[in-house]
Amino acid sequence: MISTRHEVFLTVAQQKSFSKASQVLYISQPAISKHIKSLEEHYKAKLFDRKGIQIDLTPAGKLLFEKLVEVKRIQEQTEYEISSIRDVMQAKGVLKLGASTTITLYTLPKVLSSFHQHYPQIHISLLNRNTELVMEALLNQDINLGIIEGRAKLTNIDYEPFITDEVVAVCSRKSPLTKKKQYAIKEILGMPLAIRERGSGTLAALKHALEKNRIKMSDLNIKVRLGGTEALKNFLVESDSLGFLPHKAVEKELAFGDLTQIHFDGLQIQRNFYFIQRKGENSELNKSFIKLAQKIYNV
Repeated sequence: MISTRHEVFLTVAQQKSFSKASQVLYISQPAISKHIKSLEEHYKAKLFDRKGIQIDLTPAGKLLFEKLVEVKRIQEQTEYEISSIRDVMQAKGVLKLGASTTITLYTLPKVLSSFHQHYPQIHISLLNRNTELVMEALLNQDINLGIIEGRAKLTNIDYEPFITDEVVAVCSRKSPLTKKKQYAIKEILGMPLAIRERGSGTLAALKHALEKNRIKMSDLNIKVRLGGTEALKNFLVESDSLGFLPHKAVEKELAFGDLTQIHFDGLQIQRNFYFIQRKGENSELNKSFIKLAQKIYNV
């Protein structure tokens, strides 16, 4: 088991702040400093460089951090595997999950509910970020399993297929764009657009599909960039702009008539979602979650 002072060190290193670590751990800042000082005396090495309110890990601190992250990961995996030998209902552990917005809002609720019923003792934490930030969180050891849109060319990440989704063009029912339901692809160049923020998997899928039609993002009349699926959807309902959103995200709005789908000749946008893990790491807990999710969505 990792000692309390090692847990404190990990939190300070992750938060890059003694005061923030104090808030996370609910202990006083002097107590934080005492734990770190004790570790530095034990290892006879300085672990942090303090520059005013900024702190950085020393070479010794970086080494200790890397080793402790690995030890903690093994500790959590071992706890799950041993506790699940007799009865999975009593299995203990921590599932550190990260997922892009679409998956978090429209796919994961069903999976998380079922997983909790099967493994009621497992603690679940979920980081909801765009695809780029989920990958970053995985590589930074903030999460152990991610679900993202698309597949990047990173050799230090393992990918496993999950589900496929479609991105559709939509606008408000009040928009002048609804006068036609079918447009030539080149007509998109003159339309006011509202799109997702950079780093979004939805935006990456749109960019890829447009490039197949020899249209660059820089050619478009982009009026607004918004972070998050819900923010963009709510904006489109009240504006005259055209936007691109996952079909799952706008099913209700299309059914109730708040949004209208617009079609473009030759433009089809499909996205593949993947489970991602750090290369060589494939814990039994992650396997259990992936297996259940694939079963629910008949993958």
